[in-house]
Amino acid sequence: MTLRAPPPLERPLDVLTGTDGGIELRESGKPLATAHAARVDVPDVPRVSYEAAENAVGRTPYNEQSHNLPGCFVCGPARSHGDGLRIFAGPLEAGAVPGKPVVFAASWVPHGSLSGEDGHVAPEFLWAALDCPTGYCSVGARHLGLNGDETALLGRMAARIDRRPRPGDRCVVVAWPTGRAGRKLFAESALLNAEQEVLATARATWLLVDRQVQLGASA
Repeated sequence: MTLRAPPPLERPLDVLTGTDGGIELRESGKPLATAHAARVDVPDVPRVSYEAAENAVGRTPYNEQSHNLPGCFVCGPARSHGDGLRIFAGPLEAGAVPGKPVVFAASWVPHGSLSGEDGHVAPEFLWAALDCPTGYCSVGARHLGLNGDETALLGRMAARIDRRPRPGDRCVVVAWPTGRAGRKLFAESALLNAEQEVLATARATWLLVDRQVQLGASA
């Protein structure tokens, strides 16, 4: 999935399917996002315990005052329980994962409202859970020249879901940066169960932008 422009809220949008199987989201003919099937292979996923992830949450760099988007559905601290996902990723202790200088993690117990018809967490919420932590770890990558105050927006994401947890299951979301090319920041993430088994993985590209672009005030 590639985001071309910020999708508006509470306005009708068109979803078009191409002959190649690709999907495009448009508003009044303007492309907002495109999606195609992609192979996602994320090796060397850090195995993080639920307890270690809980401790990492206590080190999350943002609170309701410092968060750029406190109402974010995934990571907004202004969201109440059952309204947003409330995934607050924080850094693991330095050296916790050999070969990965920066790893962020968060404990997460999916709310009952996230259930699909089959009783498992609906796929769209797992995509969401794998999203914001990659932004947190990317901006937190001091070894890539970031200072933590930058503003970034998701540009592209691909995910693979092997198993879906049920609401109430204890889960861990883990994310780590994989590189940088100018304004582009690259990261990967994974969803683990309480036994540290991998349930889903994702790759993401974030773009460093001006704060006004993040707020939708300028293109």
